[in-house]
Order: sequence, then structure tokens, then C-alpha cells
Amino acid sequence: MPTIKNIVLVHGGFVDGSGWRAVYDLLKSDGFNVSVVQNPTLSLSGDVAATHQIIDGQDGPVVLVGHSYGGAVITEAGTHPKVAALVYITAFAPDKGESVNSLIANPPPGAPVPPILPPNKGYLFLDKTKFAASFAGDVDSETAAFMADSQVPWGLDALGGAITEPAWKTKPSWYLVVTDDRMIPPPAQRLMSERAGSTVVEVPGSHAIYVSNPNAVAAVIQKAASKAG
Repeated sequence: MPTIKNIVLVHGGFVDGSGWRAVYDLLKSDGFNVSVVQNPTLSLSGDVAATHQIIDGQDGPVVLVGHSYGGAVITEAGTHPKVAALVYITAFAPDKGESVNSLIANPPPGAPVPPILPPNKGYLFLDKTKFAASFAGDVDSETAAFMADSQVPWGLDALGGAITEPAWKTKPSWYLVVTDDRMIPPPAQRLMSERAGSTVVEVPGSHAIYVSNPNAVAAVIQKAASKAG
């Protein structure tokens, strides 16, 4: 069966789409048509609308990829008829009625607590001094510092947005579990991927695996494109 050629990448909270550059380059070099959603991360509904706009512009079936909070976005947006497969990169995969807020409400005992600062006028930021250790532990220090200093405000309405119909219930999914993630604990990743019936690949690395090990991320996306095509 033919490989799906259209890949749509959705970033998570605190960052923007530019972090996908290395993954984008690898997929483009292999002949894929790659689009990056610049979802505003102000509300789940707004991010789903931004994602649908990009999917609407594709000329055929799509592999929809989400990192972190982007997993919630693709779970809701992935019911779009052009979406053939979902790929979760150490991402949230909520069920119906769940949100990122509900998924992080009861962390596993001993799990690291992300250094999220108190809300500021409806938005969240990570403590810059702890950003590298929690989000980008295996990213070079200059890049991690830039990521910390260029944070995108993450809206409380994005975290609180509940899923209406989870796309993973009707679409095949793949999940990259990242074993050293200090933002989404690996046990939570495994629980969500098992519940979604995802094909799972595990690699060591930080939450910013798409920056630190783009080859591993691109390989999972390529596998999804070939198996769902």
C-alpha cells in the first residue's frame, strides 16, 4: 500500500512550531509534504481550528503528529476525515471528557513536578531557571536557554479544554514513549498509549525529544505513514 505523503506537525505548550525544524528537514528529505501548525495555545478549540485549517489544505490523507499538549489537539482534531493516522510524541492522549488539567491532577508518586509558575493573567510559563532540567535536559545549553527565553504563553483555556470525541478510538495511532521525560512521567505515557491501543516505541531522552533526537521522531512518523497508507 502507498505511503501517506502529507505530514502535519502540532507543537505543545510553552513552545512554537519552529522546534520541529530538524524533524521537518528529515521528513522533507525523504519526500514527504510537511506542514507545521502554529497553534496559538490559547484554547483547545482555537488550536483545533488552526490545525483543521492546515489539514483542509492538504491534497490527500494526513498523518497528524502532536507533541506534549499537541497530543490533546490531535486527539480532538484527528476526527477530521483526511486524517489517516495519529502520532503522539511524549504527548497527552485524553479520553472523552478529559483535559490536560484532569490528566495532570494526580501525578504518580515520586514523579517530578514541572516547574510551572502560578498563572499570570490567565497564562502559564515555566520557571526559566528550571526550564532546561525539566523540559530540555538533553538539548545543548544554548538552545535550551533560547527555548526558555522564547516561551509562548500557555493559556489556561488550553489546559482546561475537554475532548469531545477522541480520534484514537477510530484512527490507528503510534506513540513515542520518552523514558527520561520530566514533564510527562513515562508511566503516564505508557498508560495513555496502552489505552489508545497505540503502536509504541520507547527511546531515552528529554521532553524535547523532537529537538534532541529528531531521527527517532521522524522514524516513528515514517512508520505510521507507511503502515496507515
